[in-house]
Amino acid sequence: MINYRYLGNSGLKITELTYGNWLTHASQVANEQAAACVKAALDVGISSFDTADVYANTAAETVLGDILKGERRESLEIFTKVYWPTGPGGANDTGLSRKHIMESINGSLKRLQTDYVDLYQAHRYDHETPLEETMTAFADIVRQGKAHYIGVSEWTADQIREGVRLADELNIQLISSQPQYSMLWRVIEDEVVPASEESGVSQIVWSPVAQGVLTGKYKPGEAPPAGSRATDEKGGANMIKRFMNDDVLARVQRLQPIADELDLTMAQLAIAWVLQNPNVSAAIIGASRPEQVTDNAKASGVEIPAELMTRIDEALGDIVERDPAKTVETNPQERVA
Repeated sequence: MINYRYLGNSGLKITELTYGNWLTHASQVANEQAAACVKAALDVGISSFDTADVYANTAAETVLGDILKGERRESLEIFTKVYWPTGPGGANDTGLSRKHIMESINGSLKRLQTDYVDLYQAHRYDHETPLEETMTAFADIVRQGKAHYIGVSEWTADQIREGVRLADELNIQLISSQPQYSMLWRVIEDEVVPASEESGVSQIVWSPVAQGVLTGKYKPGEAPPAGSRATDEKGGANMIKRFMNDDVLARVQRLQPIADELDLTMAQLAIAWVLQNPNVSAAIIGASRPEQVTDNAKASGVEIPAELMTRIDEALGDIVERDPAKTVETNPQERVA
């Protein structure tokens, strides 16, 4: 079964593997297949589920709500997010204004078929809305019982500190950060993680297998496998291309002997690696097939010895991205209409 970890400086426990439906539900896989994946997650002990209103322009929330209907609500931890454009893309259909936040939470709850979410996350930082306005709206949502806790996604260290300061003044709990993090993408380590540790915030990380690159299925000098994410222009090919060069792919292949020593698949090794960071509460895993969920679940509870962590660093060398400025690059300076 899956281990639980506390989320930030709170009493909330979540499963250290959290099921996410970013690129799959209502887009890449049929609803029946999505249901099979969620059932597989529940069967292995995953009780935490992450989605967002923007995924498939709200349809992913609807699919997840339909699948989880009938499960004991108190036994689940459901997370969603707000920021990116939804609906027809009107002037107020995006961002973190009070108007968009208040309307978005109501839409998300309706689609998820629940009275509340356990965690409501700012999907990016909104440079066009005063942070005081955003945090006051979040506080009102918490007081209305529509969300228990607040989180953020891809915020910088300074943005997290200021968000936590305002949350404390408003007497609500901002407890989580959701950044990209993997063996290949470590941009949070130098600034975001220390700021989070001092602020009582922990990480729920996405793309722990680097959009599939760390599974080892992409080989240097070879075309990507048919049907893989690297060939899917609608399903993440643009994001994965940063890793799709022979130097990176050759270094990734050097991880196979380490995985073999631990009797893990490459994907399990990648997930277990992010969970070695004590500031990480959960790794988000997605799936298009239920067996992927079952296999990835075996990463829970794995302890990678220090000497093998060092060998991983040596194998990957200087291809690892560590620049904290990369977090800034993911934050639009203007709202995306």
